Amino acid sequence: MQDNKYSPIHVIGGGLAGSEAAWQIAQSGVPVILHEMRGVRGTDAHKGDSLAELVCSNSFRSDDATANAVGVIHAEMRMAGSLIMACADKNQVPAGGALAVDRDGFSEAVTRELEAHPLITIVREEISGLPPKEWDLAIIATGPLTSPDLAAAIQAETGEDALAFFDAIAPIVHRDSINMDICWYQSRYDKVGPGGTGKDYINCPMDQDQYHAFIDALIAGDTVGFKEWEGTPYFDGCLPIEIMAERGRETLRHGPMKPMGLTNAHNPTVKAYAVVQLRQDNALGTLYNMVGFQTKLKYGAQAEVFRMIPGLENAEFARLGGLHRNTYIDSPRLLDPSLTLKSRPGLRFAGQITGCEGYVESASIGLLVGRFTAAERKGEIPSLPPATTALGSLLNHITGGHLASDDEPGKRSFQPMNVNFGLFPELEPGSIVKPEGVKRFRGKDKTIMKRQLMAARALRDCAEWLGVEAPVFAPAPEEDAAE
Repeated sequence: MQDNKYSPIHVIGGGLAGSEAAWQIAQSGVPVILHEMRGVRGTDAHKGDSLAELVCSNSFRSDDATANAVGVIHAEMRMAGSLIMACADKNQVPAGGALAVDRDGFSEAVTRELEAHPLITIVREEISGLPPKEWDLAIIATGPLTSPDLAAAIQAETGEDALAFFDAIAPIVHRDSINMDICWYQSRYDKVGPGGTGKDYINCPMDQDQYHAFIDALIAGDTVGFKEWEGTPYFDGCLPIEIMAERGRETLRHGPMKPMGLTNAHNPTVKAYAVVQLRQDNALGTLYNMVGFQTKLKYGAQAEVFRMIPGLENAEFARLGGLHRNTYIDSPRLLDPSLTLKSRPGLRFAGQITGCEGYVESASIGLLVGRFTAAERKGEIPSLPPATTALGSLLNHITGGHLASDDEPGKRSFQPMNVNFGLFPELEPGSIVKPEGVKRFRGKDKTIMKRQLMAARALRDCAEWLGVEAPVFAPAPEEDAAE
């Protein structure tokens, strides 16, 4: 490492987030020590010792920056000089509208770039506790496979209930895709809870035939098994919906689908046999989660089965459900807007451990944390990305964009999330204008225009934030536009 007027920043974890954080810091002229335990101690999922190893898929998902939130965050990261995106672009393999990579070539390229940087020192060692105070500024980017000793140290610092080891996630639906001609707003027994109105849930009614057809489809649906190293962490507070269905055909009617205390506003004289409730999931009111619907169904089966629910026949999912190993902290409670641990100034978290999902999202939070920490080392105030950008919307979700829930035992109110347009602030009123010569403008066409306008706004605002020129993209084919 070259002589430098700045003390080094320590980054723990050489995955996508840690690698990106180290790169951003070094590119700003501040030295970095990157600590990675692989090479000394392996994990249950990684196969080698290269940095930024892709454990599961080799896809970074859609690369459409005109109408897809993932493609937008790709573009924003490229504008910010992302190492992860540069290495992905250089190691791309054919995948239609998606950005997929040669996984070995990608991780080798990231490792090579980091090893060659004069301001980066890579140390192969396990950090088994919180960074020592004398490190001053440090970043923990250890991901869902954080070592047991470090996880225990984080838990001791933050509290017993602040660190989750498994996600039990219900599907999340875009509010504007719910058919309100069938559904209605009402809290059970019109209960007005803290901050509530008595109309805090969207209710989807089922008659007896619809309910039994739904139960049959749930039980028949293909499920994903747990990986050997995950175990089977079922507990009664968050059983998968299909497991509950298997325990008896009426189980769900006396659980998350109970119809008691609800009156169909469209048909008050007819009592629903069962009701699926959706609860507002983010402060913007653009996303609703399916209450009690955590599941191990495969994604294709989820979309097919859950669209059988009246009112969700055209549902667009911001994310689908799951139950899997994923170590992450209760970020909205523990971290400040620049992802610093409130109880420990100078210590930031990055990547999946903060409560984001996906390769790109993890790397993007590493990018932000690297920039924030480098700014602090230079005596500057970290510059936060605008809320209208993909980077800003994901950051806002992590640091407080969700809504708390106290009515589901065993469920954490804060859940990890992929980037999606439901996290973005709504457009200004009047932004969506029917094109000239178009007679019918609604549904899919209106949704695509909305996404295009949000994407253009995000790239424009991100470029201004970074002080660079905004990229210009040709519209993507319609089939690539959906999230």
